[in-house]
Amino acid sequence: MQISKILFIVILTLFISCKKSKNSKDVAQTETQAQTELSYDFDKTTLLNHVKELSSDSYEGRETGTAGAIKAKKYIIAEFEKLGVKPLGESFEQVFPLPESKKIEQGENILGYIKGSSTPNEYIVISAHYDHEGIKGGKIYNGADDDASGISALFAFAAYFQKHPPKHSVILAAFDAEEKGLVGSFYYVKNPIVENIQLKLNINMDMISRSDKKELYAVGPQHYPKYKSIIENTKTRGNLDLKIGHKEWTHMSDHAGFHQANIPFIYFGVEDHEDYHKPTDDFENIHPTFYTNAVQTILSFFKIVDNSSL
Repeated sequence: MQISKILFIVILTLFISCKKSKNSKDVAQTETQAQTELSYDFDKTTLLNHVKELSSDSYEGRETGTAGAIKAKKYIIAEFEKLGVKPLGESFEQVFPLPESKKIEQGENILGYIKGSSTPNEYIVISAHYDHEGIKGGKIYNGADDDASGISALFAFAAYFQKHPPKHSVILAAFDAEEKGLVGSFYYVKNPIVENIQLKLNINMDMISRSDKKELYAVGPQHYPKYKSIIENTKTRGNLDLKIGHKEWTHMSDHAGFHQANIPFIYFGVEDHEDYHKPTDDFENIHPTFYTNAVQTILSFFKIVDNSSL
């Protein structure tokens, strides 16, 4: 009787052990599958490295007209060239004057171009601004979220287009002097190089790399209802929540000039955070997972639009 009891306990222990081992393998396999399914159309490490670089102290806050802005301009052009992006005009630079009140003579937009594979005469403008606040009171305002995050996303789009050419032609616009009153983007809309009638949509990205609530907002469908269902059907990445809202942001970034010219826009951005326009808007304070998910979500939106009739 005693031997039978011992034998029963041994068999039961082995059974429980095997079950636990199997459950552990199942959990590990599920986690691996989840990681595999969460794929991206760009290299995440490269995406983050560009933000880290552009928001480093060596760029001195990238204020329009300063040595830091010129350094940023050269960096962006070098990346565009590396990624096969062509100049929209004779060169990448579009020089524009600033009002005398700004105490800076001129700024420079950086405009790249990728020819569409099937509808080359219709253009989608994907934009972000590369300038920021510069140095104030001896402190550098690095602008990691605002808007090194948007500029790095432009590079991610360019890398994607190397393998997957867009159907519509694309203008990759790194605007200058956004922080001076949207001067660069308004100048471009008034001096577009490509006729405005050919510009079918502006996708603007300004502050897309951090959100405690994991919320990314799309502004624009309130004015251009045809994009509402596209936003609602855009596949988000991770646990990011893509919301339509903040109509009051209509004139708050570089999409404003396009809207004023009756060119549809969708602006992607996050709500203001504690480091907005402060010297603490540093790379260390962005949310890398949210950011990569945001860029992939915006790219997913682009794919739907590019495959549709504009």
